[in-house]
Amino acid sequence: MTIRILTALVKTETDVVSVRQRAKQIAQMCGFGLQDQVRIATSVSELARNVYNYVGDGKIYFTVEGNTAPQILTIHVEDKGPGISNVDAILDGNYKSTTGMGMGIVGARRLADKFTIKTGPDIGTSITFKKIFPRSAPVITPESSTRIFSRLASMATEISVTEIMQQNRELLAALAELKARQDDLMLLTRELEDTNRGMVALYAELDEKAGHLRHADQMKSRFLSNMSHEFRTPLSSIRALAKLLLDHVDGDLTFEQEKQVAYIAQAANGLNELVNDLLDIAKIEAGKVDVRPSVVDVAKMFSALRGMLRPLLVSEKLTLTFAEPEASIELFTDEAKLSQILRNFISNALKFTETGEIVVSAVMIPEKNQVAFHVADTGVGIRAEELQLIFEEFSQIESPLQRKVKGTGLGLPLCRNLAKLLRGDVAVVSTPGVGSTFSVTLPLSISLPGEKQTEAAPERVKNDDFRAPVLIVEDNMSTHLQYEKFLHGTEFRAVAARSLREAAERWLVERPVAVILDIMLQGEDSWLWLAEIKSDPARSDVPVIIVTEVEDKRKGLSLGADAYYVKPLFKQQLLSTLRTLVGQPLTELTHEQLSRV
Repeated sequence: MTIRILTALVKTETDVVSVRQRAKQIAQMCGFGLQDQVRIATSVSELARNVYNYVGDGKIYFTVEGNTAPQILTIHVEDKGPGISNVDAILDGNYKSTTGMGMGIVGARRLADKFTIKTGPDIGTSITFKKIFPRSAPVITPESSTRIFSRLASMATEISVTEIMQQNRELLAALAELKARQDDLMLLTRELEDTNRGMVALYAELDEKAGHLRHADQMKSRFLSNMSHEFRTPLSSIRALAKLLLDHVDGDLTFEQEKQVAYIAQAANGLNELVNDLLDIAKIEAGKVDVRPSVVDVAKMFSALRGMLRPLLVSEKLTLTFAEPEASIELFTDEAKLSQILRNFISNALKFTETGEIVVSAVMIPEKNQVAFHVADTGVGIRAEELQLIFEEFSQIESPLQRKVKGTGLGLPLCRNLAKLLRGDVAVVSTPGVGSTFSVTLPLSISLPGEKQTEAAPERVKNDDFRAPVLIVEDNMSTHLQYEKFLHGTEFRAVAARSLREAAERWLVERPVAVILDIMLQGEDSWLWLAEIKSDPARSDVPVIIVTEVEDKRKGLSLGADAYYVKPLFKQQLLSTLRTLVGQPLTELTHEQLSRV
């Protein structure tokens, strides 16, 4: 929808002043702030003066585009003159003029959200200046535009001295603001210099402390590692000798002797478990644990754990259930370490649950591209003030069952460290007397150091992926996955971005051949970002396809979008549009190449 506000003629110098005044009045009625009003008025004044000085006759059209907020104020300046022969040099800032020609065009271009110019000896010069309304500005409709006409008609155009005085006041206000900002900047500079001196001294002290801490941490890890290795040999001997005695290899034992040797064997096994946990923690802290990711089928892993842990069930009052995932879940992570975390959770649940059930489950979290594993029991539970304590090394909670099944106090801290190693986290929810639920949440695909990986792609980006990148700026993960399926097996591959900040980062890395853009993104809209992209000479040639729920096609195309669709978009529409805008298919994929995509 386009609403025409005013058409102004430029034939005299008085018209230049009048147009400036009208531009400021229209900007005010459209809801722009005072600074934007002055910027718009100054830009229009400079463009109108160019028309008057170099052609002598022209027209200026003021219109409002779009039917949803934020709308666009469009100012179109045209003349039938000989055109501008050196327009490229002017726009690049390389043109030097004694008359000032070109400075108004360059200045107006910098102040606009979108600026286009067409010029030539046969068509004259046509300039379009677009400014996006502020977010708080009301939507102008054909009905409300009549009130703008009426107000403009009632406002007299005060020319000459009055207008010059107004311009002088605006200039003085701008100078005063610049002076205040300069004073603030000087004050801030002095404060920063003082702060910087203090920070230098603080950093030196922190570096010294950090050095001591690193040395202490290295010594602790070295001690734990050496101690663990030194303990293993005598522990193995004790366990082996205890087993020989219990197996009656050297003769029978009395009942009391057999009981005492069993205690020895039990204590040796517990100490061996402690040593193993200490060694694992020391390795993780020293960074000596390698992560070996592979594709993990959750259902198959549950099946293996079920068979491994079933012998630990010693009571008919307790059941261990592995819930089948609602859909097939696969993730790219270290299966051995994930299994170790779940075994620790289940082992703890078996220790502290006498009756009821233990349920192991896995749930997809598609909006975060993660999988959460839960181990829920109906055991003794944990008090709220003790929940964080259980993840501290050597910390154990006092309870009647704790006296029967002493542990090392290292199992849960080890789980936390392993989860961090897999780029995940652990959590617990518990109610005393009701039970506990321990959880570990992991990304669908672990990103190893030196690997590139998009947040939204559950599979790793392949080094030999030759397909052309298409940047998908979309905060809805299910929609992104749909686009990814659309592009699977084609000459294009999806590059995910869930926010405008992330889109800017992805652009620097991937250099996309096209962009699929949603307008509403987690509380922000992308209208202004679209205008910035299309105003940037380095990026303006990249096609932008808007796919959104906002029905305002005219505004999108006006800001430079190459195509505009209202959701849902179908596969053939997307591929046809991409191939048309990017050019013909970039490559015909062979059967062998398709199998690698």
